[in-house]
Parts: sequence; C-alpha cells; structure tokens
Amino acid sequence: MRIVLLGAPGSGKGTQAKKLMAEKNIPQISTGDMLRAAVAAGSRFGVQAKKIMDAGNLVSDDIMLGIISERLSEPDTEDGFILDGFPRTEQQALDLSDLLDEMGKPLDCAVLMDVDFEILIKRLTGRRTCSLTGKLLNVYFSSQAELDACTDAGGELVQREDDNEEVIKNRLEVYRTQTEPVVSYYRKRGKLETVDADGTIDEVYGRFTRVLGIA
Repeated sequence: MRIVLLGAPGSGKGTQAKKLMAEKNIPQISTGDMLRAAVAAGSRFGVQAKKIMDAGNLVSDDIMLGIISERLSEPDTEDGFILDGFPRTEQQALDLSDLLDEMGKPLDCAVLMDVDFEILIKRLTGRRTCSLTGKLLNVYFSSQAELDACTDAGGELVQREDDNEEVIKNRLEVYRTQTEPVVSYYRKRGKLETVDADGTIDEVYGRFTRVLGIA
C-alpha cells in the first residue's frame, strides 16, 4: 500500500499515520524525518541538503526528490509507505508521480484528512500541555476532569507560542492557497480518497482504514 497523506495542520495526519504504521507495519515517511536522516547518514543528497541548510536556505524540490528516492529504495518500503508532508504543491505532485513511476512504485491513492477549519482552529488554539506530566490536553475538547487533574496537582496548562489564533489562521491560509491545488490534482486523476477526520482518534482511524480497504 503506497499512499500520500494530505490535510491541514491539526487534521490528525501524523496521529493516524503512526497508528497505521504500528498496526500494519507500513513505514510513515515524513519530509522532516527523511531530511534529518539523510543529513545524519551523509548520503549523496543529504550532503547537498546540509550545505544548503547551513547557508540558511530552503532545500530545493530536486534534492528533496533525491532524498525521497533514497528513502524509498530501502527494504522496509517494499510492501508500501505512508508519505506525509510531501507533496505540498502541484508541481511537487507531478514530480513525485514521475519519480514513483520510474521506481516502479506508483501511488495507490492520496488520502485527505478533511476537517472544518473552525474545528481546526479550536484544535490548535486550544492545545495545552500539562507542565507536570507532559500530557497533551485541549481546553475545548478535553474533559473538565482531565484539565482539573493537572491544575489540582499544582501543574499549569501551557500553551505553545505558535498556537495563538493569528499564527494558526495564517498557517491554515498558507495551506489553503498552496496545498489545496494538490488535492485537486489527485482528485482529477481519480486517486483521491477523503476521510471525515472529525471525531475521536479511533473513530477517524476506522474511517481511514475503510477507505484503504483494510478495515
């Protein structure tokens, strides 16, 4: 099973990918993880990426595709992969399609984790971490008992600096303008599956595995 995972920040992509990876032994391959691993390993494209990053510049699509090619050549991807964080633009989607065809590993589908933007804003602006336990909570969705358990024990509900509403709305707008054309790209090619990603982790996972035909 070879899939690309799409969705806005806060849509639960990473959570669902990790759950699928644990249950079906399909590696989740995130752009950031791949980049760090390639740099640490000193691979051909990793060395090129390190020079660019050390100079404070963004890694080009060509080098990212090279890193993806290196990663997808590893034995653990023989039975499939979950690509998370790439492609982010329509051009990247076209280039990725060409690369995967060359490798004989074409995509089975792209899965969109679909959540209303108002819910995403609550998910992201409402995130808090208990200063005592490190447990991730949400002032909108966690029970009052869970929130009180942290504060009653003397902990604080800490909000990340970048989880304020202005930053979140900007991140979602960037997603809307840059990444939604990728959704259209896969839809036009009959490769898109959409999952209603509103609900509990297990509810969403049930829908996720159903669209993949492995429920």
